[in-house]
Order: sequence, then structure tokens, then C-alpha cells
Amino acid sequence: VDFKNIILELRDNIAILFLNRPNKLNAFTIPMMEEIISALDKIETDDEIKAVVLSGKGRAFCAGADLSSGENTFNPSFDDFAVKEGDFRKDSGGILTLRMYKFLKPIVVACNGPAVGVGASMQLPGDIRIASRDSKFGFVFNNRGIVPDACSSWFLPRIVGISKALDLTYSGRIIDAQEALDCSLISSIHESKNLIDDAIGIAHELVSKSAPVSIALTRQMLWRSLGKSEPYEAHVIESKAIDSRGASEDAKEGVNSFLEKRPAEFKNRVSSDMPKFFPWWDE
Repeated sequence: VDFKNIILELRDNIAILFLNRPNKLNAFTIPMMEEIISALDKIETDDEIKAVVLSGKGRAFCAGADLSSGENTFNPSFDDFAVKEGDFRKDSGGILTLRMYKFLKPIVVACNGPAVGVGASMQLPGDIRIASRDSKFGFVFNNRGIVPDACSSWFLPRIVGISKALDLTYSGRIIDAQEALDCSLISSIHESKNLIDDAIGIAHELVSKSAPVSIALTRQMLWRSLGKSEPYEAHVIESKAIDSRGASEDAKEGVNSFLEKRPAEFKNRVSSDMPKFFPWWDE
């Protein structure tokens, strides 16, 4: 695919998706959003690809929204907010993070430098977030006269806690990689030269011994359970999933490979073998 704002590479069975506007510090635009979603759509239907690494080209991950339109940058009557739902125009960052949230394969975010505004909030649906030592993060929305975007008012408190989320969003202050690690915004700090290789290694560790359909179900079960009011709701979904998976060829292979002390060879595919009750949620 001839992308203009991203680069999509494949190493073994891991897709690496780079934001690719390095001369603009990978500033976020509607075309970039559309290309990322298009790439995720293609990756999700390719059963040979097991996980995604998301990073940026150049010295920044993403400097936030492209401010080249000046004071009209966030004006919906000026900007290209084309998607409407009911009485509101949908935030482009939220369109992206909701697609990431629904994705059926692990996402490892490898932050390679400054990540500000939507550059920070778009990382939140990543299952694992790591960063280079020189990375910085800023949820600067209030400083620009707007509010958090990309569903970050839902994701951020669940990741760092409500008080830290309010600290970061009220003040808009820029934090370094160490503070991001301390508050669990990221899980590890890496040298820049090793960042992508380390991210690929993490992705391989996540998927190399597990069944793809089981991973897809588990990703949705855990993320969506964050919004459940009581554990019984999780019990219902887990019971349906265990019933479905327990009768699958993958479950037979998982047990036999363990007993025979050999690597499992799972045959079920995300593209064709998801259970009948999936999806179990209302959009």
C-alpha cells in the first residue's frame, strides 16, 4: 500500500507501523489517522501477522495536532471534522483510539521521543507502552484552551489513576520518561538505538506461545472489563469463551503439546474462527 503519512513494515510476523512526517515531528492529521486505521484493518485480517508495534520516524513520536492552520486548528467549522454522529462531530483522535481499542491483536507502543497532545493520548490503547530514554509526554490540551481528546478521559485514569490523570491534564506539564515509568504510563525505558528491536522482542514474547483466537478474545475481555460494574459480568463472558474455546482444536492442541512437551501449533484463525457469540457488546 502506498501510504504517505505512515510506513508499514513486517519483521517475521510482527507489523511495525511508523508515523512518518518527521519534518513536522509526525504532527497528527486527518490523512494520517485514516492511513493508520487502514493499516490496522489490513493487519487484522492477515492471519500471518500476530502483533503490531507503533512508533515514529525521526526524533519525535508525535508532536500533537498539526497547528499549521493557526488559531483555527481546533475550529470544527474550519477543520476537516467530516464524521458526524447525532448532534456532534467526532474527534479524529477518538476515531483512531476506538479503532485501536477494538483491535484483535496485541499493540506495543514504542515511544521514540516527544509525544504531546494527541501524540500522548493515542498511545493509551496500547497493551504495552515503552519509551526511549529521551521521550517526553504532555497532555497539554488545557494549555491550548481545549480538553483531553482521543478518549483519554476514559483511558488515562484507568492507567495512571484519577489524581495523576488530573495532575497531568490540568497542568499540561511535560513529564520525562522516568516520571512516565513511575506512574505506569509506560512499563519500561530503553536506549533509542534498541527501542524498535526491544519492542519487537516484547511483541514476540506476547504471541509466540499463545493461540491467536485466544489472544483476540482475551484482549477484548480485559479491556472491556474495565467498564464493567461487577465481576459477574466478566464471569458471563468468560464462561461463554471457555465453553467455545474448550471445544476447539486449539484447546486440544494446547493440552496435547503440553503433555508431549513440544511447542503448540495452533490452527484456528482470527479471520475465520472467532466464536459465534463474538462480539458480545453493543456499539
